[in-house]
Amino acid sequence: MSTSTATSPRKKATRQDNPDSSPLPGQVFSTRPMAGDAIYERILGAIMEHRLTPGTKLVEEKLAGIFGVNRTRVREVLARLAHEGLIATIPNRGAFVASPTPEEARNIFAARRLVEPALLRHLCENTRPEHIAQLRAHVEEEARARASNDRRAIIRLSGEFHIRIADMVDNPVMSKMMRELASLTCLIIVLYDSPTVPACTHDEHGEIIDAIAAGRTEDAVATMLEHLHHIEAVLDMSTPQGEDEDLEAMLGMV
Repeated sequence: MSTSTATSPRKKATRQDNPDSSPLPGQVFSTRPMAGDAIYERILGAIMEHRLTPGTKLVEEKLAGIFGVNRTRVREVLARLAHEGLIATIPNRGAFVASPTPEEARNIFAARRLVEPALLRHLCENTRPEHIAQLRAHVEEEARARASNDRRAIIRLSGEFHIRIADMVDNPVMSKMMRELASLTCLIIVLYDSPTVPACTHDEHGEIIDAIAAGRTEDAVATMLEHLHHIEAVLDMSTPQGEDEDLEAMLGMV
């Protein structure tokens, strides 16, 4: 399933927000070519950790230099990310990290409220001890990230918790769907997060695991739905984006 996203960001990323001038902050130029899947995972990880923020321009030539590949391979990866709604391509402008509008953000959460209960019901019916152990280990990793105040890791791990549940269902289509929805949610959080309220707490993840382990299927579903509602509720999506805003100015192109 592909989820469409808007091409105009809510806020403009500046060099001060991201002092590294390369399209992948913190990356160095590679002397060995990377496979397309590896490039995809590296860019996806940067989006999920908010190192690549909405509106960031992804320059093919720079990416090709960073990963030691030709522009054709980079173009293929960008096309894959665009198909998943994670980047937007603008004719004569290039590719940019997508910026979901408030309406699109609400649609993404609505999709998650349909998909994740089904995943949980299937997992509860087929839970194995190693599933519970893996999920608890993941929550412990989340707790360590919170203890060290590593916001990037917190956001990435929070999204990966939901992807892990999908992977345990052992359905590649559902895993792909959940991966796209979780990645898009990361973009939504960086755009609309209230700075004084955490969007996702590992305590809620722990409660979901407890319900799965005890075989309380409907409790697990109810807790997940409450969890998703909480994430959406603390986001500030009250200010609509204008239809006639200067796109070039918003993207820092002027």
